[in-house]
Amino acid sequence: MRSSRGLGVLLLAVLWFAAVGGAMAHEVRPAYLELRARSDTRFDMMLKLPALGGRPLAVRLDMPESCEVEQTGAQDVPGAVVVIGRVTCAQAPYGRTARLSGLQNTLTDALVRVVQPSGEVATLRLTPDSPDFPVPRPTSRLDVFRTYGALGVEHILTGFDHLAFVAGLLLLVGSMRRLLATVTAFTLAHSLTLSAATLGLIHVPQAPVEALIALSILLVAVEVVALSRGTPGPIARHPARIAFTFGLLHGLGFAAALREAGLPAQEIPVSLLAFNLGVEAGQIGFILTLSLGAFLIQRVIRTPRALALRVAGYAIGGLAAFWFLDRVSAILTA
Repeated sequence: MRSSRGLGVLLLAVLWFAAVGGAMAHEVRPAYLELRARSDTRFDMMLKLPALGGRPLAVRLDMPESCEVEQTGAQDVPGAVVVIGRVTCAQAPYGRTARLSGLQNTLTDALVRVVQPSGEVATLRLTPDSPDFPVPRPTSRLDVFRTYGALGVEHILTGFDHLAFVAGLLLLVGSMRRLLATVTAFTLAHSLTLSAATLGLIHVPQAPVEALIALSILLVAVEVVALSRGTPGPIARHPARIAFTFGLLHGLGFAAALREAGLPAQEIPVSLLAFNLGVEAGQIGFILTLSLGAFLIQRVIRTPRALALRVAGYAIGGLAAFWFLDRVSAILTA
């Protein structure tokens, strides 16, 4: 584990450049479309469009032929614009193709929910590669589980701040046993706050949470540099305890993303569980990929462990410092 940890510097360098390129993409939350049926041919529409640089994504709803989409209002909310309207069809649109036009020109996904008068819900997830969808009737819990599980995987794998934090922890642990304990503590902690915040048991403003997440990454990076000099700090000495503490904070960040995506009122436990499991699956996949890549690099290139740790620490720390200053600036200028 020590050699893999030290010589994963090349992978961490890749993470550095990928994070710089993807930082803005991570800030864009999924778009969200809700069609609430009044009858088989009339629907209330709510389309939430994430805003980037103060401008909402250029996405609109196109319904099947014989349907008319009418916008009746729009409202600015933090980080997004909510478009309100109604859809009137000459015949029931179920099974026919609708489209979120413009989604193909973005870097974000979209969640679609169709709510029946009875409260039954159909849920779909769209991607920029597939902006078309058949207007669905109510779906099973398995469909909801798949949709929100995929959303959880995508969120963690495009959440470069969370990945940078996990990568920093990997550099600080010294054995497989400590790695398992650290990852378990982090998982347990962010699962607790993710669930509590999503269910409305705790309420914390999102902007300060995002800034503190960046600060937690910076603190881990500082310890990585200290470890390269042979002076392990408290995180390196007690990684599981610190990971649990910081995991509570990161869980609030996950919850903010899930709230932005929206939860089906009739299937909150299923969608919450699926999202959480998706986050864990993506996190485990990242850890395995990083560890395997570092092992393979170790077989080809031999880099002094201290140098590798130092370069990785400065790379992660520089990115974390940028995130922290950017997020604090956003708070102060809001």
